[in-house]
Order: sequence, then structure tokens, then C-alpha cells
Amino acid sequence: MDIKAQDVKKLREKTGAGMMECKKALVKAEGDFSKAERILKELGLAAAKKRGGRETNEGRIFSKISNSKGIILELSCETDFVARNKDFILLGEKLLNIIDEKNLTKPTEELETCVKYTLARIKENLGLKRFTVVNAEDNELLVEYIHGEGRIGVIVKIKVSDPALKDNDKVKQTSFDLALHVAAFAPMYLSRDSVDNAYIQEQEGLFIKQAEKLGKPEKVIQGIVKGKMSKHFSEVCLLDQGFVKDEKQKVAKVLKDLSNEVGGNVEVVDFIYFRLGSE
Repeated sequence: MDIKAQDVKKLREKTGAGMMECKKALVKAEGDFSKAERILKELGLAAAKKRGGRETNEGRIFSKISNSKGIILELSCETDFVARNKDFILLGEKLLNIIDEKNLTKPTEELETCVKYTLARIKENLGLKRFTVVNAEDNELLVEYIHGEGRIGVIVKIKVSDPALKDNDKVKQTSFDLALHVAAFAPMYLSRDSVDNAYIQEQEGLFIKQAEKLGKPEKVIQGIVKGKMSKHFSEVCLLDQGFVKDEKQKVAKVLKDLSNEVGGNVEVVDFIYFRLGSE
């Protein structure tokens, strides 16, 4: 059967499958475009099932800021070679666009199908491991940063007292620096107020056991534990950490000085940190 080149091209653009696979599917479907698409989907599902047992310890973090929405996702694969593959990178970007355009907040069959089509072409186990969407109000600014070849990804949300401050060069630069900071120091919490009580109790329990071994009076032990907790907060809370560009200044102080300089309040209200292979 004579298959037109434009039909092969159209099927490839829609499914992401290879040219030869598209042509074979069209031949098998006797030119029926919808049937050929189903054939390719079935091939993708079969390939996914065959490779499903392989570990996916490599991959890449992708991010996108679109108007008042930020998206960050982790796409996994078996090897770092594939993580640098053009089709793999295009897949990550395509998934971001689908999530954005369709306002998705959780995985869907459409996203999984996109992954499986690329899997069939690359012939390595792939997976959409996770993604998060963050929305911003009119007085909030979203900033993204991807480190290296996608090993770490960050989105930071900044709130300003006046929406006009979002266009301030100093505010934009400091916001980007804060995204760099989060990538470098991986804070667990925004501030001391946001630390989970169970986590606080766990850490205090550990420090109490350590202090009790010193044989000091109870009041001294309480002082030691308080000091250790304060130091610990400075390690795990973003606002208490030493700023990436000047570790002598805490992030909270940098933001306070910036607010005074630009004549309006500037604060970090949220951040998302993705590191490849972690949850």
C-alpha cells in the first residue's frame, strides 16, 4: 500500500514515534490514521511492560514558569546518556506544556502515553516520577532555577507589597539569588514557624540524650539543647540560613534590607526543591 510521506510526518508529530514505526503502523492499519495511532500506542505499552522491571536511577528535573503558574517535574530513565538525549529532553518539555495547558495537578493517562511513546523510540525504561504545580497571586513572583544538567531544580515564590516591585531589577536579582541559594543549601523548611512539631520533638529528643551524657544539671542541659536547636534551625530553615552570596547575613536579614532599599515589603512565602532521585 502506498503511504504518503505527509501522513507519516503527521503521525510522527502527534505520537513522537520514529518515522519507520509510523510508516509500518500506517501500512498495518491500511492508511487508517486513528488505527495506526492505536497500533503505536499498543507498541508503546508493550515496550513499557517489557522494560518495567529495570531501575530508573537517572533522569532530569524540568521546570517552567508560565504567567502566574510554576511547574517542576522529575522524569526518570536508566542511564545518564539518555538523560542527555534530545528526545528525552523534548519529552520533559512536552509534559510541562501539557500540564500547563490543561491545568493538571496529578498524573493522567495522556501524560503516561507520552512517556510510553518516547520509551518505545528510546528503548529504555522511562517514568514521570513526580511533578508539582505552584500558583502565584498578582503580588507574587515565581523564579525557577535548574542546576547543571537537571540534577537539582528549584522554584521560589516571592511576595511583594506592591505588584510593581515584581519588575524591580534588584527584587528580580535577589529572587534569582534565593533560587540559587535553595539549590545550594537545600533547606527543609521556610522558617522556624513552619517546622513540623513531630520533627522538633524528634530533634530535641536526640539532643537531650546527647546532653545527658555530659552529666550536667537539668538547667544546663536545657540550655545546651536550646542552643543545639537554634543551630539546627539555622541549618534547615531557609530564613535562618546564611545567604549564599554572604553567609555572614541570614536570608531574613537580606530580605529586610532589600525591603528597605526598594521601599516595599519583599518576602519569601514558599519554595519547591527537587533533587534527582529523592522524594
